Amino acid sequence: MVNINITRISSKGQVVIPLDMRGDIKEGDKLVVMRNKDQIILKRADKFDKNFEEDLEFARRTEEAYKRIETGEFISVDSDNLSDEMKKW
Repeated sequence: MVNINITRISSKGQVVIPLDMRGDIKEGDKLVVMRNKDQIILKRADKFDKNFEEDLEFARRTEEAYKRIETGEFISVDSDNLSDEMKKW
């Protein structure tokens, strides 16, 4: 499951990664920053090569999903039927 959280950018362009999103990222770790239109993806530099293709595919699929939402190509499902709807996928 994807975790979602909200943060803010400072006047200096700094972004705080919320504590519950950091996982094993610690002070001094290097991060790769990728931008594609409205998406910004952070990836630990030491894991960058290993999963780069997966990250690009995730970014592509996320962008496609946002486009479908913007054009109204989605269905609304209440929590009672969510599990049944997901099984169809």
